[in-house]
Amino acid sequence: MVEKGTYMTDLHRSQTNKKKLIETVVVIGVFFLMITACGHDTDKKQEEVVIMQEPPAKGMIEYPQPLQKKNTYDTLNVATYITKIDGMYFIVDCYHNQIIYHDNLSDPLNQWNVLTDEVHYAHTIVSDGTILLVDDTENNRLLVFQQLADGYVHTQTLDNIGMKPHYVQYDANREQFMAWSSITGELYLLRRSKQADEKGIYSLSIENILQIEELYGVYVRSFTLIKDEIYFVSGHNNQKIIKAVINEQDQIDIVAEYQVPPAIAGMVQLTRIGEYYYITISTDNQENQGYATIIRTKELEELETGAYEDIYDMFGVQGGTPYYITEIEGKYYMAHHRTTENIIAFDVEENQIKNVSILY
Repeated sequence: MVEKGTYMTDLHRSQTNKKKLIETVVVIGVFFLMITACGHDTDKKQEEVVIMQEPPAKGMIEYPQPLQKKNTYDTLNVATYITKIDGMYFIVDCYHNQIIYHDNLSDPLNQWNVLTDEVHYAHTIVSDGTILLVDDTENNRLLVFQQLADGYVHTQTLDNIGMKPHYVQYDANREQFMAWSSITGELYLLRRSKQADEKGIYSLSIENILQIEELYGVYVRSFTLIKDEIYFVSGHNNQKIIKAVINEQDQIDIVAEYQVPPAIAGMVQLTRIGEYYYITISTDNQENQGYATIIRTKELEELETGAYEDIYDMFGVQGGTPYYITEIEGKYYMAHHRTTENIIAFDVEENQIKNVSILY
């Protein structure tokens, strides 16, 4: 420990030395200008311009290399998310601690490639068209990837992202990545660098951290961005959906709250499809997975009274946990676990669920 008096003396000495250094630089600069103003010898060397470079972004990987590894599993173990990026399908294979990718959804899983196996219970992956962002939930960090000439490479690691970062998305309107810390009620806003480095690699930096204090200590699995509004689903120990907006001061304001009954308190995700809000449920308010289901409602205000439709039977599966739903090229896909049906595809036509199929 440094004593207070010693710290203040060192601080004063540092400030004095800094002042002397500035005065010296100014004197040298004036002297240099006097010399160049008096001499016009064309044989003299041209002045060298020193360009100060910004310090490198935190967590950059010095020598990023593609993993070049095939998936060794024939099945998924707690699939949580599926999306399509750069013409490739990506599946977050949560309990296998990996994210895999392939160019179609018909080949067996052992033909898929592994993007990363450095994660511990990752949940989602997203891209802005240039870089890919992954939440590494149990390691409290985010991983950044980019496609280079030799394939996808891990380019950057951002540590200390709240507690259990559980969900990442990209807000195209604000040109920001959004990462949710599921236990601390913190929404991290991150922005990609405008220019790549000499290796062609872009970096990602934290621009802001927004706090919803009443969600601190509440396990909230995701948020949903609908236009300029953000919906945070209910956790088992708060039993309400929160709607918020980011104001002009780049702070977050709660604009509405919707109470939910105990049976659907442990929500996974809220998705707007057609005229309905679709909500996947993991547990009740006692964390009992026996209450896992899918519901939908036209008005969130109706949830409190139980005026919602349970639609789990429409998918032809039971006894599992419906997780994140994504839309890919007009078709919907649902990650699903605790059963052998892990990736379910379906259409919604005039609010009717049709063409349900089990892919993996």
